[in-house]
Amino acid sequence: MKRNRRISAVAALALAALVTGTGTGFAATTTPSATPVATHAFDTAPATATAPTRSFQGTLPAPTGPYAAGKEVIHLTDANRPDPWVPSSGPRQLTVTMIYPAVPGTGTPAPYMTLGEAAGILQRQKTPASSGVTPQTLSSVTTHAFDGARPQRGKYPLVVLSAAHENPRMTLTALATDLASHGYVVALVGHTNEDSGETLANGQTPPCAICDNPALNLDSVVASRATDVSFVIDQLTHGNTAWRLAHLIDKHQIGMAGHSLGGASAAATMIADPRVRAGVNMDGTFHPTPMPGQINRPFLMLGTAENHSAGGHNTTWEQAWAALGGYKEWLTVTDADHFNFSDLDLLKKQAGFPTQGLSPERGLVITREYVTAFFDQTLKGIHSPLLDGPSPNNPEVLFQH
Repeated sequence: MKRNRRISAVAALALAALVTGTGTGFAATTTPSATPVATHAFDTAPATATAPTRSFQGTLPAPTGPYAAGKEVIHLTDANRPDPWVPSSGPRQLTVTMIYPAVPGTGTPAPYMTLGEAAGILQRQKTPASSGVTPQTLSSVTTHAFDGARPQRGKYPLVVLSAAHENPRMTLTALATDLASHGYVVALVGHTNEDSGETLANGQTPPCAICDNPALNLDSVVASRATDVSFVIDQLTHGNTAWRLAHLIDKHQIGMAGHSLGGASAAATMIADPRVRAGVNMDGTFHPTPMPGQINRPFLMLGTAENHSAGGHNTTWEQAWAALGGYKEWLTVTDADHFNFSDLDLLKKQAGFPTQGLSPERGLVITREYVTAFFDQTLKGIHSPLLDGPSPNNPEVLFQH
């Protein structure tokens, strides 16, 4: 089974440890192969009648830009496309979190996820009631985004974000809020039936329909995600009817970033949709690898040094690099873990579990700085010295070419 499929299972284990409060630690190992597999072994402490109940309070890092981050969840239905995984459910429905530049001091603190989405994680991981972790504690992670916040004036580039396979959209919230604070409208796309649950317009949160399918073709999942994203872009840029604040979007400046399988989806979306002018793959195996001539627009590959350095086990990055025709950067982060590029490692640490290698806080700092710098340079035309070469302030970041 290819790396992204296995990586998503690791994310599930990370969330399992997060919500059960029983994990004592994770030990990271890497199995060398043509397509490397990253695995985590985690041990569970024996339950005892006197074991204290863990109280989990998660807090994501505050945005670093001059703007606040406003948040609004919208629900979209593609009447021309049946759901690819559960056709009996009818047309494809998508839940999208819009995060936008807002006026500081306006709005009310936004939850990390809905109670239904939090309950979906708990149910998928078969979390015992004795864990003391509830949907309320998961949903109330501090996001630094604000519901109903007053938007800043002006137009801003649109950046679409796609999470790892089996991971709900909110696992990229720290990146989304930071991008919004630096002057981007961000669309976090929930890919329905592909993770522990995305709450739909009718209030239901369907479980994952494809997570336990060992024969699943990841190329088909990536292709479906590309179709999802193009539909979302259509809805946000045509007629300003899908979202009340769509006037904030500069429809001529659109980028996409994704983590793991979401990173592969960013490449596939760029191949299928020329409106996406710049893309970022954060530590994901390409499914499939781009061919020469398919992507001649800016692309950033940002991954772990262990698995995605030049000459490493993941040959799709070497092949993609050779095929990319536009401005491109290939950066790796020393000691980084796969989940340093999302919220998961930080939340795991805050739940009391040890993490491996690079600290989760540092991982998110690097992710947010370099992704923002890349989009500043490619969508806004603002030169970013971070992308010129190695930086003494970021010694972990290595330029591969």
